[in-house]
Amino acid sequence: MRKIYFLGFFIISGLLASCSKGGAQGELVGAFNKKFKNKTIPLGMVFVPQGRTLIGMTDEDINFSQGNPSRMTSFTAFYMDQTEITNAEYRQFVNWVRDSIAITSMGQSGAPGLYKAPATTGGAPAMGPQNIDWGKVGANGINLWGKNSTYKAKLQNMYYSGKDALPGKNQLDVRRLKYAYSYESYDLAAAGRNDPNKSRQDFIETYTDNPTPGKANEHPSVSVYPDTMVWKMDYSYSQNDPMVKTYFNHPSYDKYPVVGVTWEQANAFCNWRTLLYQNVANARKIPINSRSDYRLPTDQEFEYAARGGKTQTKYPWGGPYIMNVKGCLQANFKVGRGNYSDDGGMYTVDAKSYMPNDYGLYCMAGNVAEWTSTAYNRSATPLLLDFNPNYTNTAKGAKVVRGGSWKDIGFFLQNSVATYEYQDKPRSYIGFRCVSDFAGSTLN
Repeated sequence: MRKIYFLGFFIISGLLASCSKGGAQGELVGAFNKKFKNKTIPLGMVFVPQGRTLIGMTDEDINFSQGNPSRMTSFTAFYMDQTEITNAEYRQFVNWVRDSIAITSMGQSGAPGLYKAPATTGGAPAMGPQNIDWGKVGANGINLWGKNSTYKAKLQNMYYSGKDALPGKNQLDVRRLKYAYSYESYDLAAAGRNDPNKSRQDFIETYTDNPTPGKANEHPSVSVYPDTMVWKMDYSYSQNDPMVKTYFNHPSYDKYPVVGVTWEQANAFCNWRTLLYQNVANARKIPINSRSDYRLPTDQEFEYAARGGKTQTKYPWGGPYIMNVKGCLQANFKVGRGNYSDDGGMYTVDAKSYMPNDYGLYCMAGNVAEWTSTAYNRSATPLLLDFNPNYTNTAKGAKVVRGGSWKDIGFFLQNSVATYEYQDKPRSYIGFRCVSDFAGSTLN
């Protein structure tokens, strides 16, 4: 009993002492945020430490190249996907959009078992993905689309019908798979910060099924299904029909990089991936800022990561040659005059092929070129800062693409070489990977 009294005495004394340290005395003691562990590397990503390196052409004659003069540039730390986003990973996004649209179309009365309870907003049933009980939907929507599903009769509106349907086939109408989302645009906020006629709503980019005509920051919702026709449209005289039919959906290509996605689709994926984590974090009472938003890397972040901590290296693997000492090619690209199969793949290959660079990143050169967040403008390069440089604008147009691809010659595999593509153009040779900013300096 005496021990209990002593324990109580110490607790009360501690509380009084903490109050006497300044807060109750009118002193400045600070308002600190809740601390949390910040050392867990997100699944499938690697930690790219802060540092500096020469960005741009380093060991080539710059007068005859497509690169920029080199200069020392510094970067803060970030996480980066170890591989390009694969078909299987992107399909998780497509399936989520498919399932959310299907369940929302049935309504709470049509699918009461798939909604959280209570799901109300202002006294009315709340509709939308945020109120779906995803645990009851099952992995990849098995409880919606599986053999034992009781919802099949209610989901016929999700399939092609009438003259759009092939006789005897029940095929999903991919035109319905659209993702709506919003985010605060710092570009818009910076441009309009001193305009008294603007409010916060003017700085929010919105992708919606019903955009307001003439409103610059409202856009149509993003169709998320990859354009599989790129395998046919990118090459006028080539028999690529099997790739059109199988590349995104056949299990043999599950771990291959997704292609046929526009820059806007890649950004939509990043937004969905951020919300996917935040929803789980909320459910587990983890601070949502324990992980920064996912986004596309900047042009020069990509080059910094590709160099793997080395300076003045021509390729991600460090050496000046595309072939190693054993005579093996170290990337997937157009070999020689078109010996596509010499590197092990006619088209793309598994996203975890070849040896990773010193940061543990695979295929930072070759396989598929990758979207960046940077707007393409050659004249902007001299204006960029020497730390975390990036050039963006609010206009739609060309975006910088990095890394070279399976159809490119070896020149485009160089760390310092960038190309571009218009943001609304899907290609059979362009994919992407995500980054997430690290809050702090080092993991340790």
